[in-house]
Amino acid sequence: MKQSLFGRLGQKAKSWEFVLLLILILEFIIFGAKNPKFLMPNVLLGSINDIISICIISLFVTFVMITGGIDIQVASIVGLTSIVVGVTWQDFGVNIWAACIIAIIAAALCGALSGFFVAYCGVQPMVVTLGGSFLYSGIALLISKLSATQSYKGISGFPDGFTQIASFKLFGVIPSQVLIFAGLTVIAYLLLHRSKYGRKVFLIGINPRAAEYSGLNSRLIILSTYVLSAISAAIAGIVLTSYLGTAKSDIGMTFTLPIITAVVLGGTLSTGGRGSVIGTALAALVIGILRFGLPLCFKINTQYLDIPVGLLLLIVITGRALSANPKVIKLMAGRFPRLSGLKS
Repeated sequence: MKQSLFGRLGQKAKSWEFVLLLILILEFIIFGAKNPKFLMPNVLLGSINDIISICIISLFVTFVMITGGIDIQVASIVGLTSIVVGVTWQDFGVNIWAACIIAIIAAALCGALSGFFVAYCGVQPMVVTLGGSFLYSGIALLISKLSATQSYKGISGFPDGFTQIASFKLFGVIPSQVLIFAGLTVIAYLLLHRSKYGRKVFLIGINPRAAEYSGLNSRLIILSTYVLSAISAAIAGIVLTSYLGTAKSDIGMTFTLPIITAVVLGGTLSTGGRGSVIGTALAALVIGILRFGLPLCFKINTQYLDIPVGLLLLIVITGRALSANPKVIKLMAGRFPRLSGLKS
């Protein structure tokens, strides 16, 4: 029986999500066998504090990469958000919640600026967001100079209501970060996979010219994906600042590699046109648990955690390239006929 192209892509996406789920379960088995403390609920749920930012941001960077772009400036926006919240609250006397709104608006403007250069000026996304990474890090550092507190110390002493963003636990067990991640995953899923907006994002990634000819305002949609990505970075920055109890301009600077790896590992093509929110969410958890479990169970120095993440990214990209090579496909089909796919 013949199946449509979209039907086959859907089957592949679902099967890959299942593989990611198996990898996640395997991590629990290996780390739990090595150190039983890893499986303790308070330890396991406590680890969400260290991985939540990567999980949140990767959900919406997926939108950017489906359009064929890339966003490597989000880590800088995390730090910018943190210091904007701290300075506007402490040094300008703004209400803490108003300070959070100001920080989110500032982040959205950063995303819009980069998105404008990509969508309307035709500049390569890698170049724009690399420049944005340096620009927004520099702006964050300048803003920190406006504070009476020395930048290396960070701004602390936030109100209890703000710190409860990260410290609150539902039923005394489930951390608020889990609820935030779950809520944003649902929002991202509905927006990308169950709305007209999401279909437009996919169409732009599959065939930008066809999207333009069909009457879509593809430039505005591309710009909007960078705004969404920046807003997610702002939310992550606020949650992280609440958890640490300190606002600093350089927090989150190590997030770039894990975020991009999570999106690619989750099934999003680096060339655009395909991606999955659920796949990204699972991949982010795989990477987060990996970064948490290695130091706890195998005593690996945290300074070296980017090595396994980098290797994972290389393996996935190389595997994708090989699987798209006609010669490799023909070779594998000849040796493993049962794995050659569905008959058309």
